[in-house]
Amino acid sequence: MQARVNAFQQPIGPDVAGWTARPRPPLAPAEGCYCRLEPLSAARHAAELYQAFSQAPDGRDWTYMSVGPFASEAEYRAFAEGAEAGQDPLHHAVIDLASGRAVGTLSLMRIDPANGVIEVGFVSFSPLLKRTRIATEAQFLLMRRVFDELGYRRYEWKCDSLNAPSRSAAARLGFEFEGVFRQAVVYKGRSRDTAWFSIIDSEWPALRAAYERWLSPDNFDAEGGQRVGLAELIARERAACA
Repeated sequence: MQARVNAFQQPIGPDVAGWTARPRPPLAPAEGCYCRLEPLSAARHAAELYQAFSQAPDGRDWTYMSVGPFASEAEYRAFAEGAEAGQDPLHHAVIDLASGRAVGTLSLMRIDPANGVIEVGFVSFSPLLKRTRIATEAQFLLMRRVFDELGYRRYEWKCDSLNAPSRSAAARLGFEFEGVFRQAVVYKGRSRDTAWFSIIDSEWPALRAAYERWLSPDNFDAEGGQRVGLAELIARERAACA
């Protein structure tokens, strides 16, 4: 596609006709088939979350987080109280609808309504949540809120460039790798190169269709195994939209 040019014959970006700043994310639940996202509440969620995180045999899940691991429920509750009071990041608890218990958290952060850009971060999934339908649906519910409810243009994922599981998760979920920002962050006394990923609004319809197909109960056998993987469904939908 040929670039637009201005009166000086300089290339310029596409027009965004009628663009207005997007709303900030609401403090409201979002519910799917398997889980519900709720704004984090220390009073309601801290004890269950600490118990869920304590199922892990060691502290490796916190290596690439700016916080944790937490030595006691009181220590985690203090963190949750501070997180609850903040507006950015906007922390959410992931509630397993089958058990009714909080099993992890994730957040909307670096919220930029003027440009329609927002990031998912502080993804803390307990062993009760990892590699389950709930984990994928929790991500989908935030994406759906960002794109369908709020009309944002860009959804970001960032992580330590050395965090291989996070990079793999971003790729599986349909994020596009954009590059590495060198020496971008200092945390826990060490330097971090940050890997950047994104989804933009034009890519969302194909991703939404893939997620809906993957999350359908028909996509799982009697033992709960997936019939078709999410990555395959995303590839199919992208090919159909090409």
